Amino acid sequence: MRIIERLKQGNTSSGIAALGNTFLAAIKGVAAAFSGSGTMFASAMHSLADAVNQGFVYFGSVLAELPPSKRFPAGFGRVINIFCMIAVVVVTIMAYETIKEGWHLLQHPTESTHFWLNIIILLIAFLIDGFILYKAMKEIRMETGADKAVSIIPYAFKNVNKASPATRLVFYEDLVATAGAVLAIIGIVLAQFFGILAADGIASMIIGVLMLYVAFRVGYDNMVGLIGVAAPAEIQDKIYNLLLKDEDVVDIQRIRMIQEGRLYHVEGTIELRKGLTLDEADDIKYRLKDVLLRESEVADVLLGIVETDDIQNWKPEDKK
Repeated sequence: MRIIERLKQGNTSSGIAALGNTFLAAIKGVAAAFSGSGTMFASAMHSLADAVNQGFVYFGSVLAELPPSKRFPAGFGRVINIFCMIAVVVVTIMAYETIKEGWHLLQHPTESTHFWLNIIILLIAFLIDGFILYKAMKEIRMETGADKAVSIIPYAFKNVNKASPATRLVFYEDLVATAGAVLAIIGIVLAQFFGILAADGIASMIIGVLMLYVAFRVGYDNMVGLIGVAAPAEIQDKIYNLLLKDEDVVDIQRIRMIQEGRLYHVEGTIELRKGLTLDEADDIKYRLKDVLLRESEVADVLLGIVETDDIQNWKPEDKK
């Protein structure tokens, strides 16, 4: 039961995406073998890469939720970044194979068969990948704490960089997968009805290039995450305001917020009003820590307290 509970804590969108893309890779592979379609082969490779990646990322997200231990006091948040980097390697290899196959078809175009089989499977792929993409968009909205009234599609595109590494990976991969299904349909239709056999190879190469873009985008995001990146401005603003809202807090001497997976570590020194006893100051510190830890995105808080020196250290522009 404990294992099941752990699995439930994993990233939902990556788990669904892994299952969906495993099914798609199987049916696309069968269709590519029967028809000889290069775009169908490229699409199958993309779905296979997505299934492997998103399976890795799902289990990485489960491990990332493990509580801190004596040996790893900062927790396991960055484990998800490591798993995402493994996914980047898989995507890059699959992209290379897809581009190579597309180039071969461009040099030696062949007419594919089983037109309607290809079209039906690609339409199924479009619907499944589109559903997974929509789920990832909902996950972005949930992880960023947006109101459910916001328009989900434009909001997701604008705020994907604020989502967890696992959700970002699913979003980018299934965005390309959905676009790839459309490109594959266009390539097959052009080859079948207009005799443009080169369209098959061109569509395959475009899908491969899009996969390379996903590898670069996800690789960069997770490299930054492994190094340790500051919290987004919105999170910083939120923490500043929560601290300064307290009537006993006069100033923020220094503060640092580091992103760890989808959570944030807050460390800083705050200045309290003069005349407080040590016991009163301690109570205020624990009260502020409790306020910050109530925020779902905050993993841990380390606060130091000093008496105000009457010099304003924190300014509104400091949070930019």
